[in-house]
Amino acid sequence: MAVRRRLPGRYGHSLPTHIHGNSKDKGSSSSLILICIILSAVVGYAGFSWYSHIQLKRMLYTPLSMEKVIVDQPDMKRYWGTYRPQVYFGMKTLSENSIVTGMMWLQQNVRYSNDLPLRHTCEQGDRLSRYGWIAHDGLNFGIQDIVEKNFNLRTEFVKKPGGNHGGDWTWRVSARSFGNNVTLSLFFYAATDQEGDLTPLTERKAYGERLVAISGFSPGLGPFTIKFPKSTENKKQEFHYTVTEVEGLHKLKDGVLRKLAVSEVSPRGGGGKKVPRYSLVQDEFPGNVKNPKSKMLVHQVTMETPFEVEVIFESSSVEQRTELTGSSFTNLLTNLKMKFDQKFESRFPLHKLRYDAEQISFAKAAFSNMIGGIGYFHGNSLVQSEYEVEPVPYWKTGLLTGVPSRSFFPRGFLWDEGFHELLISKWDRELSLSVIGHWLDTMNAEGWIPREQILGDEARSKVPDEFVVQRNTNANPPTFFLTLQSIVRDMKSQRKGMTENEKKTLTRMFPKLQAWFSWFNRTQSGPIPGSYRWRGREENSDRELNPKTLTSGLDDYPRSSHPNQNERHVDLRCWIALASETLSNIAAEIGEDPTEYKSTSDYLMDNNLLNKLHWSEGLNSYSDFGNHSAKVVLVQKQIPPTKPGLPVTFKVVRETRSQPKQQLVNAKGYITLFPFLLHILEPNSPQLLNILQEITDPNLLWTDFGLRSLSKTDPLYMKRNTEHDPPYWRGQIWININFLAVRALKHYATVSPPPVSELADQIYTKLRANLVNNIFRQYKNTGYIWENYNDNTGAGQGCHPFTGWSALVVLIMSEQYGS
Repeated sequence: MAVRRRLPGRYGHSLPTHIHGNSKDKGSSSSLILICIILSAVVGYAGFSWYSHIQLKRMLYTPLSMEKVIVDQPDMKRYWGTYRPQVYFGMKTLSENSIVTGMMWLQQNVRYSNDLPLRHTCEQGDRLSRYGWIAHDGLNFGIQDIVEKNFNLRTEFVKKPGGNHGGDWTWRVSARSFGNNVTLSLFFYAATDQEGDLTPLTERKAYGERLVAISGFSPGLGPFTIKFPKSTENKKQEFHYTVTEVEGLHKLKDGVLRKLAVSEVSPRGGGGKKVPRYSLVQDEFPGNVKNPKSKMLVHQVTMETPFEVEVIFESSSVEQRTELTGSSFTNLLTNLKMKFDQKFESRFPLHKLRYDAEQISFAKAAFSNMIGGIGYFHGNSLVQSEYEVEPVPYWKTGLLTGVPSRSFFPRGFLWDEGFHELLISKWDRELSLSVIGHWLDTMNAEGWIPREQILGDEARSKVPDEFVVQRNTNANPPTFFLTLQSIVRDMKSQRKGMTENEKKTLTRMFPKLQAWFSWFNRTQSGPIPGSYRWRGREENSDRELNPKTLTSGLDDYPRSSHPNQNERHVDLRCWIALASETLSNIAAEIGEDPTEYKSTSDYLMDNNLLNKLHWSEGLNSYSDFGNHSAKVVLVQKQIPPTKPGLPVTFKVVRETRSQPKQQLVNAKGYITLFPFLLHILEPNSPQLLNILQEITDPNLLWTDFGLRSLSKTDPLYMKRNTEHDPPYWRGQIWININFLAVRALKHYATVSPPPVSELADQIYTKLRANLVNNIFRQYKNTGYIWENYNDNTGAGQGCHPFTGWSALVVLIMSEQYGS
């Protein structure tokens, strides 16, 4: 008897095989033996099913059984950093349960009618005129400006390595007002995260007790001291402090608010109406937390602008030191800033490219906000599979990652991070490889990486519940292959090439990259060989005009209107082609056999097969394929009352006005460009000219500010996706895709024959100028770099500051595309 089964093929599809068993005719077997055989088979199958079910459940929350990429203890030169991007100013270490430090501030002498505007976490609702790093080297120093309506705070820090725990650091905060002086309170704090201890060191003066230092200890830092010297300003200074406990790091601001009391004081000079003064108190208010995770010490200094104050951290493991204060701080900061400027010009030669001083300062700020926006998070993701009724915790892990937006998205996003590292790797390849290694170490036994990493109470407090749980069926574009492709090419083009440590890191990465690639091919394969399909679309949605594809990263970009298993997504196919090519290149560099991945790359780069699956003659463009109708609309539907006497209600639902059919999807936009964006098209491809003409058509994608995400002629252009969801990838200009576009134009201007090469070069020059000029202009006008830009006016839109992939403008300015 032949038992037929199916095994996964190279591209994730099922290939038939046969297993031939020995079948001997027993002829006279008794019915009892037959029953025993059947029972044994049933029991064996049940046991195997149970075992498989348990194993599949466990794989979801079990780490991949391979050597970790990040195998060493943290490099002490990187140990301390501004790894708390979600707060306006704060630092922590690369360790679990790190002691955290930070700053809050409040304007005094104002009678607030609502909640006290105590600034702490970055919030768009704070409506600051501007905030962000103007210089940050990702290692030893940073300078940040925070601009309120009537005053400016400048935060500066320097680090000095030494000892066994990351050395010493000092903060300097300067306050200047616009017009009349204002009275400000700065609140400097240190807090434990379940581990460690903090003890106040005080002195008693005529004005009361003042906190002069914190004596602390934690497993990751050993003994340390944080000093609060008096300002050298010759003016009145008020000091208060408090010790309190909070539920966790996400409640630090609440802990301070709970310990603030208001009094009435006379304004400066005496006389006149008294004004409120908000000061920390020591007494315990009722209703303190029952299960605190964090102990918190807060030092409040109140002074009239202008003023300068310093905070000094000293590790007990540093044996010899020059205290980082006063002129010593100033000299070190000046030296580090000079080195930063020199390195910036060497990495991004903007002066040579004839940018002016203001444009170069903008580029430095864009870069500094990206590298200064790297955070270190620790905790569990919440994950779910089809084998789990409820979400379960992932294993506890740490993650070093950039964040797209300090105010709105202060957490790790998988596909964003690949774009972030394109820029960071040009500055510090070691840091980039470390970030990628941290992400790869979050891979589970299946080869899956959660696409959003929401680790720890602080990160989770900023995320709506609907986005917390990560599902193991869902992918995200594997943009790390884009970064690694760029890194390997940089290594080969530079004289010194790959260092021994870099080779070791890539060697440890390689098996995990293989597992990730295999997971994509196993779980995201399409209905026919050579095709791929994003999972995660809602097949039976009646609320969405076009069901979102969050897993693709392009959210509400129009796909087939009625999702089913027959879909083919051209962008995912291109990502996998890029991944196979990159794996082949890495294998060759580290001494592995690249043959298998080279074969896969050749297969997926085959333009004839690509055209067969995705080229639409009617649309004259590349397209997704699926069950699609172009005639869908949102309508208001009356809902009858469930009980007599209740009012009639209404809801907005989707109405399909023509039957969907299996076809190529007629939507022109970013998706149709992917074979061009990721260099899948051959230099002499006849489709290339069509794409270049499509790019330059103002009725399609071209604007004076960059390429819009969806053609103006598309029925869903700037249409809401639900009653409550405004358009997101339906016309707006996104910088990550525009970066890929100028990169591709530069590539084809170099490798294609005339006249295509000349046309690509002309478009490249215009598009690059449009992007740079508009992003810079919006930064000057608003103080921010934005999530996306309006295709009609160029105005910044979405959240701000968005110095994730929008900071790729620095690479566009310096013409560095990693290819």
